[in-house]
This record gives sequence, C-alpha cells and structure tokens, in this order.
Amino acid sequence: MSKRSIKRKLAKTSSRLTALRAELTAVEEQMRSLADDADDSAIRAMVADNTAATREAREAREHAEAYRRQHARVVAELAELTRRQDELLDQLVAAD
Repeated sequence: MSKRSIKRKLAKTSSRLTALRAELTAVEEQMRSLADDADDSAIRAMVADNTAATREAREAREHAEAYRRQHARVVAELAELTRRQDELLDQLVAAD
C-alpha cells in the first residue's frame, strides 16, 4: 500500500475516531440520565402499585437498556478503529 493511501486512510480513521468520541460523550450523558429516570420510575411503580406506573417503569428501563447497548457498540467500534489506526501507523512507518 502506498504512503499516500495509508495517510488517506489514517485521516479518515482519525476523523471517525473524533466523531465516535463525541458520540460516546453524548451517549454516556444520556445513559446516566435515563438510568436515573428508570430508577425513579421503578420506585414510583413500587409505591403506586398500579399498571400505568409499572408500564412506565418498564419503558424507562427498556430505554435505558437501549442506551447501554448503544454505549457498548460505540466503545467496541472505538476499540476497533484504534486498533486499525495502530496498524496503519505501523504500515506507514514500515513504508519509510
């Protein structure tokens, strides 16, 4: 692979890593908020002991869980892109 091609791929990877880090920050913030909301809903459901409160608590828990999965996906993609960036840097050094 040519140095130019490697540099282009590195730039693309770096750009994606920057975007993913920003996304991770937003997801973590939202995840914390939703987890707090889910906890509050669960407590209200226990106290209220009615169907509507139980449904609301379940929906809040599911929403929080969706953000946990999103967080895990972003973390995995960050790890993969970091690994790929390291490989590209190794290739760039070897091309010299």
